[in-house]
Amino acid sequence: MSPYVKHFSENKIGVIEFGNSKGNSLPKNLLEQIDYKLNLLNADSSVKVILLKSGLSKAFCGGASFEELKKLKSEKEATDFFMGFANIINTIRKLDKFIVLRVHGKVVGGGVGIVAACDYAIASKNAFVKLSELSIGIGPFVIEPAISRKIGGAGFNQLSLDSESWKSPKWSYKKGLYNLIVDSEEILDLEIQECLKRFSSYSSKASKNLRRLHWKETKHWETLLPKNAKITASLLLEKTTQIFLKSI
Repeated sequence: MSPYVKHFSENKIGVIEFGNSKGNSLPKNLLEQIDYKLNLLNADSSVKVILLKSGLSKAFCGGASFEELKKLKSEKEATDFFMGFANIINTIRKLDKFIVLRVHGKVVGGGVGIVAACDYAIASKNAFVKLSELSIGIGPFVIEPAISRKIGGAGFNQLSLDSESWKSPKWSYKKGLYNLIVDSEEILDLEIQECLKRFSSYSSKASKNLRRLHWKETKHWETLLPKNAKITASLLLEKTTQIFLKSI
């Protein structure tokens, strides 16, 4: 099955699902589609809460597509790619509606940044996380502000330095990355539905204003994240990073 992003809305709930048979990794076109559909549902007055989830794989998100990273040959191309993550985070930051995340499996790299940006993440016991960027010669610069905002600087430091190690769902829960951990996908879906029902019952104006409070002092991300995308792009083109990418 080809990589996809689809959406629908029902009973005041907007749903976005993405999928890629290659570990639910994110190439540029999927990043752009997720961003587009977030804006689409945010503009839909019938939608009061948004659910983001993935399908097709045991992983929730494999982060940046290695297949696409190998093809990037110029700083502009690489910056444009990493701006995909920057744009999603900035779009989520400016949403009027709460966004709930269904994390059914492992999360890597840029996917962790997306998790951190969402309002409420419900995860399965299989939802281990890892920031692998340093191990391949780059760094999680674009997603750092979102992760540090959610789990603090010390948590980000630990996660980014342990780039070859998985952190458990319990670790993520204790740090504040996840709001709830469940034992099975059946319970995961029940908890997701209960959460969506609860959030969709709240006042739209109150939800919008509370999100503004949650995201105070982040307007500078409009310029910060693009700067960080450029830093990441430059590192991607370094000889050692290119050698590593060719080896996998």
